[in-house]
Amino acid sequence: MAYKVSIIVPVYNVEKYLSKCIDSLINQTLQEIEIVLINDGSTDGSQIIIDSYTQKNTNIVSICKTNGGLSEARNLGIKKATGEYIAFVDSDDWVEQEMMSELYFLGKKHNADIVFCNLQNVDEKGGIFKLLPQLPQLSEKIILEEDFTVFGEMSCFACNKIFKRELFNYIEFPSGLHFEDIATIPRLFLKSKVIAKSNKYLYNYFVRKGSITRNYTSKGLDMFKAIGLVKEDFSISIYKNNTEDWKKFVILQGFYSFLAYYAYIKDRLIKKIMISYLKNLLKEENLSKSEILYLKRYNKLYLFSLSYLKIIFYTLNIIRL
Repeated sequence: MAYKVSIIVPVYNVEKYLSKCIDSLINQTLQEIEIVLINDGSTDGSQIIIDSYTQKNTNIVSICKTNGGLSEARNLGIKKATGEYIAFVDSDDWVEQEMMSELYFLGKKHNADIVFCNLQNVDEKGGIFKLLPQLPQLSEKIILEEDFTVFGEMSCFACNKIFKRELFNYIEFPSGLHFEDIATIPRLFLKSKVIAKSNKYLYNYFVRKGSITRNYTSKGLDMFKAIGLVKEDFSISIYKNNTEDWKKFVILQGFYSFLAYYAYIKDRLIKKIMISYLKNLLKEENLSKSEILYLKRYNKLYLFSLSYLKIIFYTLNIIRL
């Protein structure tokens, strides 16, 4: 069978959630899909669950490897995938039944290199507690040479998109790097010419109770490495003259997303080092205080919370911008 979409699912110690994820994939309305399950060195019962599905479903590929992290697992999945498009689903999330059909047929309709949809945060019982709309102001078909705003305003999720497989020629997720999506997804956009989007909420992003207490470390500095990788590709792309969109990307990812991570760092020395890196980035990119404060996203000012505004002003004062 010629597969229309290959869905890559890295698996690591998620036996409690894995069946719900796989069930949502095998029940897709799009029939011609390939499901590539990469067991990244799980030490729980995840492989037993995988085996129970591969015995009954010929379109499921099971691959076991030693633990190497999310990027390594995804890269291996890409090499094994045979579908026209590639999708990524996290093994503790689940997707709506029509997700792959909706995105695939939009891709064919517009000959799109990448197609994306909205996401929603869900709890353990499946309750929706936060909607994550993606670029609602843009049309269904986006020709990047005519409108490149998607680059500066997008969320760099890998999981709510499908990608033409050839986009991954010469591009991999960077192994061992935190923020691997930010380092990779924008680079795939830079290789694209047409993007399509659905305004439907088709991806359920599971937020585990207590996940906010996870360990935040100096790996936050990888944000700047990720931006550096994207900059290398941007500087030689056909979109290199879209400097305002580049600035938006740096402000959104290098300042706001970075601060969202920085806020949970406990070690004072690490915080000091991270602020130093941030200061250097803003200086190198020649970004002003007004450009940061008056950033617009989806045609609206990005700063929407007064309490958050205080943190922004505090940070800008520290780095004397």
